[in-house]
Amino acid sequence: MIIDINMGWSPENLYSDKSLRNALVRLVPRAYGDYAEVATIPGSDRKQIIIEKPKGYECLNFTELASDAKDCLEVMDEAKVDKAVLQMSIWQGWLDLEMSKLLNDMMAQYIGKHPDRFLGLCMVPPLAGEEALDELDRCINDLGFSGVLCAAHYGNLYVDEEDFWPYWQKINELGVPVVVHHTHLPVEYNSIYKYANLRRFYGRCIDQMTSLGRILYSGLLDEYPNLKLIYTMLAGGFFTYANLMNPRKSVTSEEMERFAAGAEKIDEYLKRNIYFDMTHAAPWGKDQLECAIKVLGADHVLFGGGYHVRREWLLKGVEFVQSLDIDQEAKSQILGGNAVRLLNIKA
Repeated sequence: MIIDINMGWSPENLYSDKSLRNALVRLVPRAYGDYAEVATIPGSDRKQIIIEKPKGYECLNFTELASDAKDCLEVMDEAKVDKAVLQMSIWQGWLDLEMSKLLNDMMAQYIGKHPDRFLGLCMVPPLAGEEALDELDRCINDLGFSGVLCAAHYGNLYVDEEDFWPYWQKINELGVPVVVHHTHLPVEYNSIYKYANLRRFYGRCIDQMTSLGRILYSGLLDEYPNLKLIYTMLAGGFFTYANLMNPRKSVTSEEMERFAAGAEKIDEYLKRNIYFDMTHAAPWGKDQLECAIKVLGADHVLFGGGYHVRREWLLKGVEFVQSLDIDQEAKSQILGGNAVRLLNIKA
């Protein structure tokens, strides 16, 4: 079974229901420098929602394709993907509780039309108190969601802060995985926003590396050891820093110890609690993706197509993973086996 862990979703009526679209656009927080507008895709009659940060610098484009189930299924069939895990990525960092409830209901209905092909991740605002925790309960136990979608940070707060711990405690009790999705820019972004590829790729990598690094050193995973966190974009290329960020004790005598101890504890977290969604395979390149799998372990890496950003990433993604110089068991784990295990997916 081939499973895409990362498929973008929007409500089917997002572009036909002006009140819903405007309500979502109003949630984009201008006070934090985010701007949203509805526009037409150049050379097309399809609409898009453009997110800029700061104003004048595009970071995100939500198009009508994300709300078209027929299109999703056709692309999945062409890519030979059996199931896709839907997520309303990026927007989860801005939603209030009432809009979260509405969208969770909409996604559950959308999945219900094609239950053999789609699974979903629910969304709640983590700092919305007891009612948000009740909504997590409802989504997992009543609506049948497979996990939770979380942003790497909310406003200026990364999710390791103690304000978020009641949220993590609830998810720890529910025993479902959390996809920690990159936001479009890290909290500090002034040095990178002017250049499109730094803003649209590197910014997300900085954000994921920062978020995961803080989680690993926060003590959160000691407090809530059942958490399974799946970081998108390979946690921003964490594999390149996995040893550097977790230095071992020197084998020679030193004048002083400059780094924090606890490498074995970090190793334990990475083995027990942390997983990595490639989000899209080909952009990493063959050598880098093979290195990531070698460092992180094939049992900790999941296939993601990143649709609807580029059709190519999903249509050629499975083929790209199959082309890697890794054994067939590793390919099977990455393309579906790990998702089946973590999300408890039935054939």
